Amino acid sequence: MPRILVTGTSSGFGQAIVAHFLDRGWEVVATMRNPSPEGLPVSDKLRLLPLDVTDTDSIAAAIAEAGPLDALVNNAGVGMLNVLEGAEMARARELFETNVLGTLAMTRAVMPGMRNRRRGVIVNISSSVTLRPLPALSVYSASKAAVNAFTESFALEAAEFGVRTRLVLPGSAPETSFGRNAVARMGVEVPEAYGHFVQAYFQSLQSATEKTQARDVALAVWRAVTDESAPMKLPAGADAETWFREAGLSAA
Repeated sequence: MPRILVTGTSSGFGQAIVAHFLDRGWEVVATMRNPSPEGLPVSDKLRLLPLDVTDTDSIAAAIAEAGPLDALVNNAGVGMLNVLEGAEMARARELFETNVLGTLAMTRAVMPGMRNRRRGVIVNISSSVTLRPLPALSVYSASKAAVNAFTESFALEAAEFGVRTRLVLPGSAPETSFGRNAVARMGVEVPEAYGHFVQAYFQSLQSATEKTQARDVALAVWRAVTDESAPMKLPAGADAETWFREAGLSAA
């Protein structure tokens, strides 16, 4: 029975990914900083483990307890909606620590086992904001662009040992807990000079007719894991698909 480990499963995308793979007979190791079964399916194929992707010891303990993995989904991440002048540097560093270094650390931790078995899939959750410049997302976009660059380069290394690496790029999901937390992580108030500008942009996000649902991400991750012919970058959500077309990218 194939086994997958998913990070950041306390809500939203992570929980949808867990449910999708359980429904299809996979063993799922669901991880989060403070393990809680709330929102997760009840299944004898589900294991819940504590994991902080910014803590080396926590990563090592979780990987050891999880056992051999057929797939890893680096879903844990944090968002931030603010202009650069309003983004506290401490919060920016925390964001990069989770989104970028956490992804690198988890990938590095699972790679020896996959390399030795000469098989496995690593899926990194990025964002479709990397496809076009957007206001009030400069710090967040920079972190996800770093994930993209890392993944595409690392894929060449991993392929030498039969390990596939892919990116899933969700669109805007303001109604998920991730979207709400991104607003909460504004930190200090948006500088007065940018107030009207940021508020107008935030309202445009909320009123957009094309949005990403958690199920969209689960479907894209499933394809990334199970379809060997899947492209490096996969959109998740109607808005992400639109941005892919506008960027001249194909998800075929």
